Amino acid sequence: MTTTLAVTGATGGLGGRVARALAARGVAQRLLVRDPARAPQLPGATVARTTYGDRAAAVAALDGVRTLLMVSAAETEDRLAEHRAFVDAAAQAGVEHVVYTSFYGAAPEATFTLARDHWFTEEHLRASGMAFTFLRDNLYLDFLPHMVGEDDVLRGPAGDGRLAAVTRDDVAASALAVLLAPGEHAGATYDLTGPEALTFTEIAAIIAAHTGRPVTFHDETVDDAYASRRRWEAPPWQYDAWVSTYTAVAAGELASVTDHVARLTGRAPTGLAAYLAAPHDEETP
Repeated sequence: MTTTLAVTGATGGLGGRVARALAARGVAQRLLVRDPARAPQLPGATVARTTYGDRAAAVAALDGVRTLLMVSAAETEDRLAEHRAFVDAAAQAGVEHVVYTSFYGAAPEATFTLARDHWFTEEHLRASGMAFTFLRDNLYLDFLPHMVGEDDVLRGPAGDGRLAAVTRDDVAASALAVLLAPGEHAGATYDLTGPEALTFTEIAAIIAAHTGRPVTFHDETVDDAYASRRRWEAPPWQYDAWVSTYTAVAAGELASVTDHVARLTGRAPTGLAAYLAAPHDEETP
């Protein structure tokens, strides 16, 4: 049977969820991965090695693929260039429809610096001639507990801004719905959020209530935020991304709640309290 659906990022948290869900429904797929040895062993799945920046390998790996789930690449300084190269390879290979995991509020001058890369990737897809669907997920709700420091403080310059964070499970379920009927979603942009928008003060209180830790939120200044994060060695663009996560919240750019998860999946998205109350395997977000 010819495999006409491909999934990138199958060794990661989001792509892996989608790949497993497709396999559970008996859908044949091709997993595009950097390291085939790490690819999940799934019924109906074949594996092809490629990277976003290797155009020749990507063209070969995408041969015969009609629909592609393009999970955004790992955060690097040259991620946008890698995205553009991969989009070009997909078009050259004859891919008809790309479902791209973008970011909520993607715009050329978004406060969250990495949202700008997503915008320009979207624009490259629009110009590619391929059909597209954009899944603009908000910040991952799964990650919020991991933002709390060892001192039980959640810190950043978010002020009283609100955040409509969404679980990776809900993003994966939304992606699955699109991939099962891609033609119904061609040209669509979905803003994927949780069911509520919370301040970081409220987030800290919910985490405290469910973990028993005395978690509090400290509203840093921007200068203090950069200073506190310099304990980790990182390039300047990475510090900008870390800090602008919070300033985007302060600016109100991640606050609006949508019904797009429910529209795609048929069920309401999971909120922070419900997520923390449920059992979870230990996993890095």
